[in-house]
Amino acid sequence: MITITIDGKTYQVEPGGNLLQAALSRGIDLPYFCWHPALGSVGACRQCAVKQYRDENDRRGRIAMACMTPLADGARFSVDDPEAAAFRKSVIEWLMVNHPHDCPVCDEGGECHLQDVTLMSGHVYRRYRFEKRTYRNQDLGPCLTHEMNRCIACYRCVRFYQDYAGGDDLQAFASRNRVYFGRFTDGTLQSEFSGNLAEICPTGVFTDKTLRRHYARKWDLQTAPSICVHCGVGCNTTPGERYALLRRIVNRYNGEVNGYFLCDRGRFGYEFVNSEQRLLQPTVLSNGHTQPLTRAELADQLSRILAGRMKRVIGIGSPRASLESNFALRELVGAERFFAGFAPHEQRLAELVIEILDGPVPAATLRQVEEADAVLILGEDVSNTAPRLALALRQAARQAAYRAAEALDVPRWQDASVRDAAGDQRSPFFLFTTAATRLDDLVTETFHGAPENLARLGHAIAHQIDRDAPDVEGLATRSVGFVRQVAAALVAARRPLIVSGTGCSSEPVLKAAANIAWALQAAGTDARLALVTPECNSVGAALLGGRFLDEAVEAVQSGAASTVIVLENDLFRRLSPDAARTLLSAEQVIAIDHLHQPTLEAAGYRLPAATFAEGDGTLVSSEGRAQRFFQVFTRDDPVQESWRWLALCAAAAGRPQPAVEANLDALTEACAKAVPALRRITEAAPGAGFRQVGQRIPRQPHRYSGRTAQLADRTVHEAPPPDDPDSPLAFSMEGYRGQPPSPLIPHFWAPRWNSQQAVNKFQSEVGGPLAGGDPGVRLFEPGPRRPYYTRIPEAFKADRQRLRLLPIHEVFGSDELSRQAPAVAGRTPRPYLALNSKDAALRHKADGAVVSAEIDGRTFELTLRLLDSMPRGCAGVPVGLGDLVGLPPDATVTLSNSGLQ
Repeated sequence: MITITIDGKTYQVEPGGNLLQAALSRGIDLPYFCWHPALGSVGACRQCAVKQYRDENDRRGRIAMACMTPLADGARFSVDDPEAAAFRKSVIEWLMVNHPHDCPVCDEGGECHLQDVTLMSGHVYRRYRFEKRTYRNQDLGPCLTHEMNRCIACYRCVRFYQDYAGGDDLQAFASRNRVYFGRFTDGTLQSEFSGNLAEICPTGVFTDKTLRRHYARKWDLQTAPSICVHCGVGCNTTPGERYALLRRIVNRYNGEVNGYFLCDRGRFGYEFVNSEQRLLQPTVLSNGHTQPLTRAELADQLSRILAGRMKRVIGIGSPRASLESNFALRELVGAERFFAGFAPHEQRLAELVIEILDGPVPAATLRQVEEADAVLILGEDVSNTAPRLALALRQAARQAAYRAAEALDVPRWQDASVRDAAGDQRSPFFLFTTAATRLDDLVTETFHGAPENLARLGHAIAHQIDRDAPDVEGLATRSVGFVRQVAAALVAARRPLIVSGTGCSSEPVLKAAANIAWALQAAGTDARLALVTPECNSVGAALLGGRFLDEAVEAVQSGAASTVIVLENDLFRRLSPDAARTLLSAEQVIAIDHLHQPTLEAAGYRLPAATFAEGDGTLVSSEGRAQRFFQVFTRDDPVQESWRWLALCAAAAGRPQPAVEANLDALTEACAKAVPALRRITEAAPGAGFRQVGQRIPRQPHRYSGRTAQLADRTVHEAPPPDDPDSPLAFSMEGYRGQPPSPLIPHFWAPRWNSQQAVNKFQSEVGGPLAGGDPGVRLFEPGPRRPYYTRIPEAFKADRQRLRLLPIHEVFGSDELSRQAPAVAGRTPRPYLALNSKDAALRHKADGAVVSAEIDGRTFELTLRLLDSMPRGCAGVPVGLGDLVGLPPDATVTLSNSGLQ
């Protein structure tokens, strides 16, 4: 540690940082614009000016920019110096010269970093009286609005979009004093991280277009800590509600997981909560007609179905439902009649992921992913299956650049200098996937092939690293040098990372990835694994256990099961249509879900489940991190958590469950006791009885308006806020106003900091973990060394008649819930079939033609998309788009000779 002095006070700081970050970390309010903890310093805005002194005898000092000033032992600074304060005031005045001053109508109003800094700097009167510079705004697609007249040219947007996220269709166009940040032509921003511009931009140039459709000021939004439900990464989010309508999602900082950024699917996929497809009332299908049911009527009918007949009732869980709901169903029907709710091949893959995570090599947090200095991705299109992981991998590729800059004494926070000093240097980055991905621009070497061939290369690399790993016979000669190159780069790294997952539906690929990681550990490296799972609770559901879904089909066919309870699951996405219809042909089907979908439509009883915004629960991420999400708002309709509906079913069956009847804490504790692998889930967040200074944590900000006016159309009397037995949060403005434990932070706000930059006040160090530690608890600890997987698949051989089916994941469209959101639907491609151009020419098919494809006995009419990175003899179809659901991983594709073009 070194000692610096700021305005006469001494502070102990870590060497190597810059003054701005150190000052903010110690609670000193120093204005800034262009600097960002994740983006580093470029010194573009000149807003963070301070006075720097040579020594204790220097009384005059000199103006310096805090973000560009390195820390040195004994350095002396002043933030409050009148000359520095006047300089900052003049800077903000010039930046505001062309600003339209449209705060009352700006979507950013009330949470604007520009507003905060303007007031902080003391600029309160506009003297400029001349014509202002104006621009034409662009249509940037369904997610963002564009208002260039508000721009102060801080360059944050292009630095994030191009340098950090790897996008190439947002640029800075400049001529003299006119700088324009936008696209060459109007059109949707192509990056899956474009929505972060709404938080990165310190003014209102880029704002959330989905919020504009149902706008509310930040201080009028009721919020709660939550978890993204659209993939397995487990990003932390803050949903905001007004008038029982979910209005937006913003990033909730977690230093070990998502940091400052979300992908667009997580940010804009929330509108399925407001969808017209929502089920909001219990209904029964009677004589072909749907009839609503009161709670009493439902309880009566469930009693006739379930009482005394539970031995013939089976339950089907879901990897997108909370642990508590899955456990409540398992307790209701019994473990022997509980089915996990995966497709059979999905369940085998999820169980294999757990087996690997329970091995000797630890799972990497996203922060550790960013610090990896060599990366091998095996079989996973991360940009589409786990976008936030892909963003972290982009930062890992810069580790070589950081080392080169450090050799020249350039600290990594000097971002522009690092880029100048290191040029295009990248860390070793190897990508073995079934087709090209959006990370291909980072690669040292890439290989595209069928999953069997990817697995063989992976096993060969493991053997090259450790001769105890199984050898691969018959490896192509041209691959041997490639294998040696990859193995040498991984062994030479200090923190190598192996990335794989379930995306290509291949157990051999996962096993090969595990072998490589275990071989690297045996070689003495600090290796890490990052495994991708498809849904928000895939790992949690697999840890809870359950029988395979095809066994449930057999139980209904044989008559062993007469009643099926389906929890938040569309079986047509898991099984073939025939198998799903067989399962749903049981005498009684009770479906609990949010949205109308084919399984729900086939059910006799339909119970409306709460979404993540309307209920509480625990999810386990791909990393094995258990995290809690909390109810954001209550509804007037009978929507409630699935586990509460299951409590009603248990009572109707004459076997009430005390844990379920009590509250979420009791149910979570019962789950932790019953399943050893989940014993620590109660540590994910404080329980409902937690109080800070005897008070709950308020969901509503202190400026929240309308508690007495919201119901004025019905009554002039103020209604009491709803009770919440499941969390320490209050549906109120009243409560503890200090900093709560990190899993309970409902929003980031601090005096003088109304924007998302207020997160600085909640961190132990700016850019570091939240005070008290980041949310969540890891369920996996490194175990003893395991024997290598020894079964190596045969090399893939192309068949001229039948093409091997390969799943293609789309970040927009493959997820079941987010595609119900208009912003995501607007970016979802039409169903297609991807084919290598040589295979297409062999069959006389042209790009864009409509072809008839037979897959697993079903015929689809699909648009042909030529993709030369697709392996010969293979055909790719996008998972979950249109009718492309329920396809087995070992299916083949046959194209009819007569095209439909």
